[in-house]
Amino acid sequence: MKVYDVLKGKFLVNEDAFKNWRIILFIVFLLLFMISSSHNADRKVMLISKMNAEMKMLKSLYIDSGTLLTRMKMESSVRGKLKEQGLGSSKTPPTLIRVTTKTN
Repeated sequence: MKVYDVLKGKFLVNEDAFKNWRIILFIVFLLLFMISSSHNADRKVMLISKMNAEMKMLKSLYIDSGTLLTRMKMESSVRGKLKEQGLGSSKTPPTLIRVTTKTN
């Protein structure tokens, strides 16, 4: 007969019900806290995943930019750009200028 009383909910309305309600409310609080913590953890995992994807994209962009800069700094590339503008290498070698200063 005890199981039948629990199924009918008599433990919630008898004289000792206050003690039962406190335990039930405590359990409900713990369940809500657990659900909230679980959602918060899921939100953080999604944010970490999004940031990792963004980091990979930025890292590849950095590598591509570095490769492009290296190609642009190569002497053959600079000569080609200067040739398009009508500039070429000098036919005469540079002259050395020496500056002498007199000390007292």
